Amino acid sequence: MATQLTSIDLVNKCDGFPDANREPERYSTEMNKLYTLIWKDEKGPFPIGYVLLSVLEALRNTPESIRGRMDVDDEARTVLLFQEPTTQEERTKHVARLTAYWRENQAFRLLKGWRNELWPVYGRNGELLYSIERVAMGLFGNVRFGVHMSAFLRRSDGDSRYDLRIWVPKRAHNKSTYPSMLDNTVAGGMMTNEDPFECIVREAAEEASLPEEYMRKHAKETGTVTYIYITDERAGGEPGWIYPECQWVYDLELPADGSITPRPNDGEVDSFRLCTVEEIQEQMVQGLWKPNCAMVMLDFLVRHGILTPENEPYYDEILTRRRRFIPFPGPHWPQWQHASPSEGRS
Repeated sequence: MATQLTSIDLVNKCDGFPDANREPERYSTEMNKLYTLIWKDEKGPFPIGYVLLSVLEALRNTPESIRGRMDVDDEARTVLLFQEPTTQEERTKHVARLTAYWRENQAFRLLKGWRNELWPVYGRNGELLYSIERVAMGLFGNVRFGVHMSAFLRRSDGDSRYDLRIWVPKRAHNKSTYPSMLDNTVAGGMMTNEDPFECIVREAAEEASLPEEYMRKHAKETGTVTYIYITDERAGGEPGWIYPECQWVYDLELPADGSITPRPNDGEVDSFRLCTVEEIQEQMVQGLWKPNCAMVMLDFLVRHGILTPENEPYYDEILTRRRRFIPFPGPHWPQWQHASPSEGRS
Protein backbone atom coordinates (compact mmCIF):
# COMPACT_ATOMS: atom_id res chain seq x y z
CA MET A 1 0.00 0.00 0.00
CA ALA A 2 1.36 3.41 -0.98
CA THR A 3 2.33 5.79 1.83
CA GLN A 4 -0.34 8.37 2.56
CA LEU A 5 0.95 11.95 2.49
CA THR A 6 0.12 14.38 5.28
CA SER A 7 -0.56 18.06 4.70
CA ILE A 8 2.97 18.94 5.80
CA ASP A 9 4.37 16.33 3.39
CA LEU A 10 2.57 18.19 0.60
CA VAL A 11 3.99 21.51 1.80
CA ASN A 12 7.50 20.06 1.94
CA LYS A 13 7.25 18.66 -1.58
CA CYS A 14 6.47 22.17 -2.85
CA ASP A 15 8.53 24.34 -0.50
CA GLY A 16 11.58 22.09 -0.55
CA PHE A 17 14.44 24.55 -0.16
CA PRO A 18 15.37 24.80 3.54
CA ASP A 19 14.79 27.94 5.54
CA ALA A 20 17.95 29.29 7.22
CA ASN A 21 16.19 29.92 10.54
CA ARG A 22 14.11 26.75 10.65
CA GLU A 23 16.69 24.27 9.29
CA PRO A 24 20.15 25.90 9.58
CA GLU A 25 22.18 22.71 9.02
CA ARG A 26 20.22 21.62 5.97
CA TYR A 27 20.29 25.19 4.65
CA SER A 28 24.08 25.24 4.95
CA THR A 29 24.31 21.91 3.11
CA GLU A 30 22.18 23.20 0.23
CA MET A 31 24.11 26.48 -0.01
CA ASN A 32 27.33 24.51 -0.42
CA LYS A 33 25.89 23.13 -3.67
CA LEU A 34 25.52 26.55 -5.29
CA TYR A 35 26.67 30.14 -5.70
CA THR A 36 24.40 33.17 -5.30
CA LEU A 37 23.76 35.22 -8.43
CA ILE A 38 24.11 38.90 -7.53
CA TRP A 39 23.41 42.29 -9.08
CA LYS A 40 25.00 45.64 -8.28
CA ASP A 41 23.26 48.99 -8.24
CA GLU A 42 24.09 52.32 -6.64
CA LYS A 43 23.48 50.85 -3.17
CA GLY A 44 25.77 47.87 -3.72
CA PRO A 45 25.27 44.14 -4.44
CA PHE A 46 22.11 42.16 -3.74
CA PRO A 47 20.98 38.59 -4.61
CA ILE A 48 18.74 37.78 -7.57
CA GLY A 49 19.11 34.01 -7.94
CA TYR A 50 20.91 30.73 -7.28
CA VAL A 51 23.48 29.18 -9.62
CA LEU A 52 24.20 25.48 -9.24
CA LEU A 53 27.81 24.31 -9.55
CA SER A 54 27.03 22.63 -12.89
CA VAL A 55 25.87 25.97 -14.28
CA LEU A 56 28.90 27.77 -12.90
CA GLU A 57 31.12 25.22 -14.67
CA ALA A 58 29.22 25.79 -17.92
CA LEU A 59 29.66 29.55 -17.51
CA ARG A 60 33.39 29.15 -17.02
CA ASN A 61 33.61 26.95 -20.12
CA THR A 62 31.63 29.38 -22.30
CA PRO A 63 33.61 31.92 -24.38
CA GLU A 64 33.49 35.40 -22.88
CA SER A 65 32.30 36.69 -26.26
CA ILE A 66 29.10 34.72 -25.65
CA ARG A 67 28.85 34.85 -21.87
CA GLY A 68 30.06 38.39 -21.29
CA ARG A 69 32.03 39.58 -18.29
CA MET A 70 31.68 37.42 -15.19
CA ASP A 71 33.03 38.11 -11.70
CA VAL A 72 33.18 35.09 -9.40
CA ASP A 73 34.02 35.41 -5.71
CA ASP A 74 34.81 31.89 -4.53
CA GLU A 75 35.13 32.96 -0.90
CA ALA A 76 31.73 34.69 -0.81
CA ARG A 77 30.33 32.13 -3.29
CA THR A 78 28.79 34.79 -5.53
CA VAL A 79 28.55 35.31 -9.29
CA LEU A 80 28.09 38.71 -10.94
CA LEU A 81 26.74 38.40 -14.47
CA PHE A 82 24.91 40.34 -17.23
CA GLN A 83 25.88 43.76 -15.79
CA GLU A 84 27.68 45.33 -18.73
CA PRO A 85 24.88 46.23 -21.18
CA THR A 86 23.32 49.50 -20.05
CA THR A 87 19.65 48.90 -20.93
CA GLN A 88 17.30 46.07 -20.11
CA GLU A 89 16.69 45.50 -23.84
CA GLU A 90 20.41 44.98 -24.44
CA ARG A 91 20.73 42.78 -21.36
CA THR A 92 17.81 40.65 -22.57
CA LYS A 93 19.59 40.08 -25.89
CA HIS A 94 22.80 39.27 -24.00
CA VAL A 95 21.05 36.61 -21.86
CA ALA A 96 19.32 35.22 -24.95
CA ARG A 97 22.66 34.81 -26.74
CA LEU A 98 24.06 32.78 -23.84
CA THR A 99 21.02 30.54 -23.33
CA ALA A 100 20.66 29.93 -27.08
CA TYR A 101 24.34 28.92 -27.21
CA TRP A 102 23.78 26.39 -24.43
CA ARG A 103 20.65 25.12 -26.14
CA GLU A 104 22.48 24.63 -29.45
CA ASN A 105 25.28 22.79 -27.66
CA GLN A 106 22.84 20.67 -25.61
CA ALA A 107 24.46 21.78 -22.38
CA PHE A 108 21.33 21.15 -20.26
CA ARG A 109 18.34 18.87 -20.85
CA LEU A 110 16.21 21.57 -19.27
CA LEU A 111 16.54 23.66 -22.44
CA LYS A 112 14.85 21.00 -24.59
CA GLY A 113 11.55 22.41 -23.34
CA TRP A 114 12.22 25.85 -24.91
CA ARG A 115 8.95 27.84 -24.97
CA ASN A 116 9.84 31.15 -26.68
CA GLU A 117 8.33 33.02 -23.72
CA LEU A 118 10.21 35.80 -21.94
CA TRP A 119 9.88 36.05 -18.16
CA PRO A 120 11.08 38.98 -16.02
CA VAL A 121 13.99 39.38 -13.60
CA TYR A 122 13.62 42.39 -11.28
CA GLY A 123 15.93 44.72 -9.38
CA ARG A 124 15.39 45.80 -5.80
CA ASN A 125 13.67 49.07 -6.77
CA GLY A 126 11.09 47.39 -8.98
CA GLU A 127 12.98 47.95 -12.21
CA LEU A 128 13.10 45.27 -14.90
CA LEU A 129 16.73 44.15 -15.16
CA TYR A 130 16.22 41.83 -18.12
CA SER A 131 13.95 39.09 -19.46
CA ILE A 132 14.91 35.47 -19.94
CA GLU A 133 13.50 32.45 -21.76
CA ARG A 134 11.02 30.73 -19.47
CA VAL A 135 12.73 27.36 -19.17
CA ALA A 136 16.18 28.93 -18.77
CA MET A 137 15.20 30.67 -15.53
CA GLY A 138 15.95 27.45 -13.68
CA LEU A 139 19.61 27.77 -14.67
CA PHE A 140 19.91 30.96 -12.63
CA GLY A 141 17.39 30.34 -9.87
CA ASN A 142 15.50 33.57 -10.53
CA VAL A 143 12.01 34.14 -9.11
CA ARG A 144 9.23 32.93 -11.41
CA PHE A 145 5.78 34.53 -11.32
CA GLY A 146 2.45 32.96 -12.21
CA VAL A 147 -1.27 32.70 -11.57
CA HIS A 148 -3.46 29.89 -10.21
CA MET A 149 -7.25 29.77 -9.94
CA SER A 150 -9.74 27.39 -8.33
CA ALA A 151 -13.18 27.36 -9.99
CA PHE A 152 -15.98 26.00 -7.82
CA LEU A 153 -19.72 25.93 -7.39
CA ARG A 154 -21.99 25.43 -4.41
CA ARG A 155 -24.11 22.31 -4.19
CA SER A 156 -25.61 20.43 -1.24
CA ASP A 157 -26.61 16.93 -2.27
CA GLY A 158 -25.60 14.73 0.65
CA ASP A 159 -22.42 13.24 -0.83
CA SER A 160 -20.10 15.64 1.03
CA ARG A 161 -19.87 17.45 4.35
CA TYR A 162 -19.25 20.65 2.40
CA ASP A 163 -21.31 22.52 -0.17
CA LEU A 164 -18.23 23.22 -2.35
CA ARG A 165 -17.57 21.33 -5.59
CA ILE A 166 -14.26 22.18 -7.26
CA TRP A 167 -13.27 21.69 -10.89
CA VAL A 168 -10.05 19.67 -11.07
CA PRO A 169 -8.19 19.24 -14.37
CA LYS A 170 -5.99 16.31 -15.30
CA ARG A 171 -2.89 17.53 -17.09
CA ALA A 172 -2.35 16.22 -20.61
CA HIS A 173 -0.48 12.92 -20.72
CA ASN A 174 2.02 14.32 -23.23
CA LYS A 175 2.99 17.46 -21.28
CA SER A 176 6.72 17.79 -20.77
CA THR A 177 6.22 18.60 -17.08
CA TYR A 178 4.11 16.63 -14.60
CA PRO A 179 2.10 14.72 -17.23
CA SER A 180 -1.29 13.33 -16.14
CA MET A 181 -1.09 14.91 -12.67
CA LEU A 182 -3.95 16.90 -11.12
CA ASP A 183 -3.87 20.68 -11.17
CA ASN A 184 -5.72 23.82 -10.15
CA THR A 185 -8.58 24.68 -12.52
CA VAL A 186 -6.46 27.27 -14.37
CA ALA A 187 -2.77 28.06 -13.98
CA GLY A 188 0.00 29.64 -15.99
CA GLY A 189 3.18 31.70 -15.97
CA MET A 190 3.37 35.47 -16.31
CA MET A 191 5.37 36.89 -19.16
CA THR A 192 7.32 40.14 -18.92
CA ASN A 193 5.05 43.17 -18.37
CA GLU A 194 1.95 40.97 -18.02
CA ASP A 195 -0.57 41.93 -15.33
CA PRO A 196 -1.67 39.03 -13.06
CA PHE A 197 -5.39 39.55 -13.68
CA GLU A 198 -4.92 39.81 -17.44
CA CYS A 199 -2.82 36.64 -17.26
CA ILE A 200 -5.52 34.64 -15.44
CA VAL A 201 -8.17 35.88 -17.88
CA ARG A 202 -5.99 34.79 -20.81
CA GLU A 203 -5.14 31.41 -19.29
CA ALA A 204 -8.78 30.74 -18.37
CA ALA A 205 -9.81 31.15 -22.01
CA GLU A 206 -6.87 29.19 -23.40
CA GLU A 207 -6.88 26.26 -20.99
CA ALA A 208 -10.47 26.00 -19.80
CA SER A 209 -12.72 27.81 -22.34
CA LEU A 210 -14.03 30.10 -19.59
CA PRO A 211 -15.74 33.25 -20.95
CA GLU A 212 -13.74 36.45 -20.65
CA GLU A 213 -16.75 38.52 -19.62
CA TYR A 214 -17.61 36.14 -16.76
CA MET A 215 -13.98 36.01 -15.63
CA ARG A 216 -13.65 39.78 -15.51
CA LYS A 217 -16.79 40.10 -13.42
CA HIS A 218 -16.41 37.17 -11.03
CA ALA A 219 -12.74 36.14 -10.61
CA LYS A 220 -11.52 37.26 -7.18
CA GLU A 221 -7.86 37.72 -6.24
CA THR A 222 -7.15 36.23 -2.80
CA GLY A 223 -3.46 37.04 -2.37
CA THR A 224 -0.23 35.27 -3.23
CA VAL A 225 1.41 31.94 -2.43
CA THR A 226 5.22 31.86 -2.32
CA TYR A 227 7.66 28.97 -1.94
CA ILE A 228 11.05 27.74 -3.12
CA TYR A 229 10.73 24.48 -5.03
CA ILE A 230 13.45 21.95 -5.85
CA THR A 231 12.53 20.06 -9.00
CA ASP A 232 12.35 16.30 -9.38
CA GLU A 233 12.41 14.16 -12.52
CA ARG A 234 8.77 15.00 -13.32
CA ALA A 235 9.61 18.67 -13.96
CA GLY A 236 11.49 17.97 -17.20
CA GLY A 237 15.24 18.14 -17.64
CA GLU A 238 17.68 17.38 -14.87
CA PRO A 239 16.27 17.19 -11.31
CA GLY A 240 17.53 19.55 -8.61
CA TRP A 241 16.80 22.97 -10.14
CA ILE A 242 15.82 25.63 -7.60
CA TYR A 243 12.62 27.52 -8.41
CA PRO A 244 11.63 30.41 -6.14
CA GLU A 245 8.04 31.15 -7.17
CA CYS A 246 5.27 33.63 -6.45
CA GLN A 247 1.74 32.75 -7.57
CA TRP A 248 -1.21 35.15 -7.63
CA VAL A 249 -4.21 33.13 -6.45
CA TYR A 250 -7.80 33.55 -7.63
CA ASP A 251 -11.17 32.04 -6.78
CA LEU A 252 -13.99 31.80 -9.31
CA GLU A 253 -17.50 30.80 -8.22
CA LEU A 254 -19.44 29.34 -11.15
CA PRO A 255 -23.25 29.09 -11.49
CA ALA A 256 -24.72 26.20 -9.51
CA ASP A 257 -26.84 25.22 -12.52
CA GLY A 258 -23.76 24.24 -14.50
CA SER A 259 -24.41 26.78 -17.26
CA ILE A 260 -20.69 27.68 -17.26
CA THR A 261 -18.19 24.86 -16.93
CA PRO A 262 -14.50 24.52 -17.83
CA ARG A 263 -13.70 22.56 -20.99
CA PRO A 264 -10.30 21.60 -22.45
CA ASN A 265 -9.21 23.93 -25.22
CA ASP A 266 -5.49 24.17 -26.03
CA GLY A 267 -4.32 20.62 -25.31
CA GLU A 268 -2.83 21.45 -21.90
CA VAL A 269 -5.60 19.52 -20.14
CA ASP A 270 -6.96 16.03 -20.82
CA SER A 271 -10.20 16.50 -18.87
CA PHE A 272 -11.96 18.34 -16.05
CA ARG A 273 -13.81 16.67 -13.19
CA LEU A 274 -16.10 18.23 -10.58
CA CYS A 275 -14.83 16.95 -7.23
CA THR A 276 -15.97 17.09 -3.63
CA VAL A 277 -13.61 18.36 -0.96
CA GLU A 278 -13.18 14.82 0.36
CA GLU A 279 -12.23 13.54 -3.09
CA ILE A 280 -9.59 16.26 -3.45
CA GLN A 281 -8.17 15.54 -0.01
CA GLU A 282 -7.88 11.85 -0.91
CA GLN A 283 -6.21 12.68 -4.23
CA MET A 284 -3.66 14.87 -2.47
CA VAL A 285 -2.70 12.32 0.19
CA GLN A 286 -2.16 9.83 -2.65
CA GLY A 287 0.31 12.24 -4.28
CA LEU A 288 -1.75 12.74 -7.44
CA TRP A 289 -1.51 16.55 -7.45
CA LYS A 290 1.30 18.60 -8.99
CA PRO A 291 3.30 19.84 -5.96
CA ASN A 292 2.73 23.59 -6.22
CA CYS A 293 -0.93 23.06 -7.11
CA ALA A 294 -1.36 21.03 -3.92
CA MET A 295 0.08 24.01 -1.99
CA VAL A 296 -2.42 26.36 -3.67
CA MET A 297 -5.25 23.95 -2.87
CA LEU A 298 -4.20 23.81 0.79
CA ASP A 299 -4.39 27.61 0.76
CA PHE A 300 -7.93 27.33 -0.70
CA LEU A 301 -8.99 24.85 2.00
CA VAL A 302 -7.64 27.13 4.74
CA ARG A 303 -9.33 30.24 3.34
CA HIS A 304 -12.68 28.47 3.03
CA GLY A 305 -12.59 27.18 6.61
CA ILE A 306 -12.17 23.51 5.68
CA LEU A 307 -8.74 23.17 7.26
CA THR A 308 -8.79 24.60 10.79
CA PRO A 309 -6.59 24.51 13.92
CA GLU A 310 -9.01 21.91 15.29
CA ASN A 311 -8.74 19.39 12.44
CA GLU A 312 -5.28 20.08 10.97
CA PRO A 313 -2.25 19.44 13.22
CA TYR A 314 0.06 21.42 10.90
CA TYR A 315 -2.30 24.38 10.50
CA ASP A 316 0.11 27.05 11.77
CA GLU A 317 3.00 25.78 9.65
CA ILE A 318 0.80 25.70 6.54
CA LEU A 319 -0.12 29.34 7.17
CA THR A 320 3.55 30.30 7.52
CA ARG A 321 4.94 28.23 4.65
CA ARG A 322 2.32 29.18 2.05
CA ARG A 323 3.78 32.70 2.09
CA ARG A 324 7.44 31.92 2.55
CA PHE A 325 9.92 34.79 2.34
CA ILE A 326 11.94 34.81 -0.90
CA PRO A 327 15.13 36.92 -0.68
CA PHE A 328 15.22 37.96 -4.34
CA PRO A 329 13.40 41.14 -5.51
CA GLY A 330 9.97 41.04 -7.09
CA PRO A 331 6.27 41.76 -6.60
CA HIS A 332 6.19 39.26 -3.72
CA TRP A 333 8.09 41.76 -1.57
CA PRO A 334 5.74 43.56 0.91
CA GLN A 335 6.58 47.02 -0.40
CA TRP A 336 5.42 45.91 -3.86
CA GLN A 337 2.18 44.25 -2.85
CA HIS A 338 -0.11 47.11 -3.91
CA ALA A 339 1.39 47.55 -7.37
CA SER A 340 1.02 45.54 -10.54
CA PRO A 341 4.25 43.77 -11.52
CA SER A 342 4.12 45.63 -14.83
CA GLU A 343 3.35 49.03 -13.26
CA GLY A 344 6.09 51.56 -13.67
CA ARG A 345 8.65 49.04 -14.89
CA SER A 346 10.50 49.31 -18.18
